[in-house]
Amino acid sequence: MAATASLERASSTPVLYETMEALNQRAHAVMERLRATVFAPDAQKTLDVRFAIGKAAEMVGRTTEAIRQAEADGRLPAPRLTATGRREGYTLADVNAMRDLFGTRPGRADSDPPLVIAVQNFKGGVGKSTLVCHLAQSLALKGYRVAVLDCDSQASTTTVFGFNPDADIDDDETLLPFFRHGDQTDLRYAMRPTAWPGIDLLPANLGLYNAEYEAAARVRGNPKDFDRLRHGVEDLMRDYDVVLLDPPPALGMISLAVLRAANALLIPTPPSTVDFASTSHFLRMAVETIEVLDDRLGAKAFNFVKVVATKVDEAKSAHVQIREMMQSVFGAEMLRASLLDSAEIDNANVQLRTVYEMSSNSKTHERCRNNLDLLNDEVELLIRKSWPSHRQALRQSGVA
Repeated sequence: MAATASLERASSTPVLYETMEALNQRAHAVMERLRATVFAPDAQKTLDVRFAIGKAAEMVGRTTEAIRQAEADGRLPAPRLTATGRREGYTLADVNAMRDLFGTRPGRADSDPPLVIAVQNFKGGVGKSTLVCHLAQSLALKGYRVAVLDCDSQASTTTVFGFNPDADIDDDETLLPFFRHGDQTDLRYAMRPTAWPGIDLLPANLGLYNAEYEAAARVRGNPKDFDRLRHGVEDLMRDYDVVLLDPPPALGMISLAVLRAANALLIPTPPSTVDFASTSHFLRMAVETIEVLDDRLGAKAFNFVKVVATKVDEAKSAHVQIREMMQSVFGAEMLRASLLDSAEIDNANVQLRTVYEMSSNSKTHERCRNNLDLLNDEVELLIRKSWPSHRQALRQSGVA
């Protein structure tokens, strides 16, 4: 009886603000220790991925002999050697320098329109940020110039790219000033380089949530402001091949602005009945919203709209069955490759990294990496098909 009374008193005790603040401080301290451990020195993320000369030659599209000759005649820097005289391996920046020398970067021509891809669903926990980060890094590994715009105040993508949203990012370094009246008109004010050569990030933090109110205030009586983000992205994307937008998992002002700004759409959907229903609701709301905005602001089109099965565990028969059902429903508008559920993705997340940032000889890592490559290669092909300058080469290779 005494224990029961004690529990009743405890359950009726109000939780004070000081309790919430203490929880916040403890969580923040843990994140700081984790960052200091993972991103040492100076809590700055670095990309410690190197490629042997054979792999570098494959990535560049030239022979190892061509690389060695360019190093010998001074067109490329001499390779860095270990104490035993072996090559250290090439960084991604080294590989990109080779691509620039040999003219093998795969990006768009000046006449090709940049592709602005929104990875969007109105439900959280569907693998949206995981897809954004791995797609961006896959494209960067191939030499594309990528801009990632984190439009979600949860800032998961910002965190994975090595920034602490609470400590490293001021509100004025997010999209928030862009949605304030007259504060910013050019998105370059907030773009910053990441540890990945070829990827720049417009970061987010919790303060970005206020942009929902700022955007709503601007749109009231002036619906053309729904296109404010689209115009900002159009100005920005001259510097990039691909722009990736990571919107919040909700039907709000920022999500609607992202729909207007994008010219391609990936819809991540885990293989469950609840998530399929959520995607169905997303599609219905998106269609209704786009129709209204098109009537007000002018019609716009997408280069492609693709559903992506995410978090698929092929050992679970229910996952396989629902994915097959999704394939029969969405047909050609669903990617053939799925983002498989993998312990490697979880292991990387523990270290605030992606699979592309981890090195391992395990079969599990190899399977996960191969799956990611298969998925991202499929998206890359869709990107290249949208560029007129690539169509002849694609036809010659039999994939156009």
